[in-house]
Amino acid sequence: MISIEHVKKNFGNTVENSVGNFFCNTVGSTVRNTVIPAINDISAQILPGRITGIVGPDGAGKTTLVRLIAGLLEPSEGRINIFGYDSVKETPAIREIMGYMPQRFGLYEDLTVIENLELYAEMRGLDKSQQKKRFDELLHFTGLESFTKRISGRLSGGMKQKLGLACSLIKMPKLLLLDEPGVGVDPISRRELWRMIRELLTHDVVVVWNTAYLDEAEACDDVLLLNKGTQLFHDHPNKLIQKMQGRVIHIRGLATNKQRKTLAQLMQQPEILDGTIQGSAIRIVLKSGVSPQQLNVQKFIDDSATIEIVSVTPCFEDGFIDILGGTVKGESVLAQRKSKPAGDGSPVVVAHNLTKRFGSFTAVCNNNFEIKRGEIFGLLGPNGAGKSTTFRMLCGLLKPTEGEGFIAGHNLRKSPSQARSRLGYMAQKFSMYGELTVRQNLNFFAGTYGLWGLAKRKAVGEMLEIFDLGQYSSVNASVLPLGFKQRLSLAAALMHEPDVLFLDEPTSGVDPLTRREFWSHINALVENGVTVLVTTHFMDEAEYCDRIALIYRGEIIATGTPDDLKQSVKNNTTLPDPTLEDAFITLIEKTEQKKEYF
Repeated sequence: MISIEHVKKNFGNTVENSVGNFFCNTVGSTVRNTVIPAINDISAQILPGRITGIVGPDGAGKTTLVRLIAGLLEPSEGRINIFGYDSVKETPAIREIMGYMPQRFGLYEDLTVIENLELYAEMRGLDKSQQKKRFDELLHFTGLESFTKRISGRLSGGMKQKLGLACSLIKMPKLLLLDEPGVGVDPISRRELWRMIRELLTHDVVVVWNTAYLDEAEACDDVLLLNKGTQLFHDHPNKLIQKMQGRVIHIRGLATNKQRKTLAQLMQQPEILDGTIQGSAIRIVLKSGVSPQQLNVQKFIDDSATIEIVSVTPCFEDGFIDILGGTVKGESVLAQRKSKPAGDGSPVVVAHNLTKRFGSFTAVCNNNFEIKRGEIFGLLGPNGAGKSTTFRMLCGLLKPTEGEGFIAGHNLRKSPSQARSRLGYMAQKFSMYGELTVRQNLNFFAGTYGLWGLAKRKAVGEMLEIFDLGQYSSVNASVLPLGFKQRLSLAAALMHEPDVLFLDEPTSGVDPLTRREFWSHINALVENGVTVLVTTHFMDEAEYCDRIALIYRGEIIATGTPDDLKQSVKNNTTLPDPTLEDAFITLIEKTEQKKEYF
């Protein structure tokens, strides 16, 4: 059992981690001698045989709390007791019974899978005579038996997380700390990860799961919700969900392509706490005490549309948004930008027989799709399916082995520079220059997009204002909080007002409030005629797409609207009301069964 008693953690003049470093050394002299409370008087009991989720927005103190439990940081006040050991005085004893999977891939990427296991076995003091048996158990448990000789840096995101878990289980721990293990991992791999962790609970292990995915939080046995270092909730997630009964509705029957504009208008209403797009419907969360009958929806709807307002089941994310006071109101400033020309109806992005081989391995195989102006097109698939390779080919960063790509009418083979000048690209991994400040990064990218003089200064000023980056303009990009790193990446991609925006997992690892902000900007851009190609592992984000292509082992196996994909797997027994995640998993499983059959 973990006992947390009135724990506080302050960051002041002594730099103890990147958060302390950021606040103490980069914001300015007015902050240098200020005590920054990262954790503020938290008390909780975390029990064995249960999964306890730690959730909260960016900067809530989640990772700080995990590091305090792990003994990597010392509390400023209070104490933490782990199975009778004091976290400060008896840290070596705690580490003997602990497995820790850090937020970032903490293994050696130039070593093979088996070499990483051997290294961790040596570090944890596992007897040589026991190593082979334990390795066999862990490789079978994680499904990595066939990948022992593969360099870990070449594993997919899901496989890396499984290897990280295996290394943390070299010795069966009594305490397992998982710091955002699902970030950047596809839904199938996340379900497998959950299955493996659930199996460990039979050993009465204490599992602490820090997560940005609120569907994961909902699956936990207990949830500790933090905000700005303060504990807001600690109980079973259903306790928070129950408070939201009767406050969540679907607005259905909207005219095609009217969801984005209607949502933006509805979010200005004081009765509404949160709103998202779910396929052809809009999902609305009402403030406490507001009934659906009080919501005047019709004034935002075309007279020709016959709408239906249906009460739906709340989820943990609704309660999360409610306890944090709702999402940020106000229209994205990007909505005020001038609209792109309507065009002649021809597609803006075209993939024609797109194929990419690396030696004997085919990463993308003969894929075809077209994307219209002002459309959001989602490219979904498991880790390693070929999504990012497709992106890089269409951005001109990779040359196709076969086939062609077109951007705004420009052939990427014949006129790559003209094609690249019409697009903005936000990479999957943070690709800004860490040793340059926010302003220097924006100035650099403005220059690469051909902006100079007054146009360059205007663009940089706009991006600093739109994405609230002015307060960090002199801060090095490497020490920005995650949410602001993502803002900077998106700002850099939009400097030159591109016709096409490529977003490769743009909100991976950020909290729901930040994701709502991102999508308000993206929706505003699309309403102004920008075309968006996006990959994501958040299935609620994929609901924003007008159309989706599901890619598996390099091939597109299904296309259609989110509702089309859900309808394609619907049945009266196992999936009477499938989610997009259900459709994702079911369609891939059916494809795999066909391949095995033939």
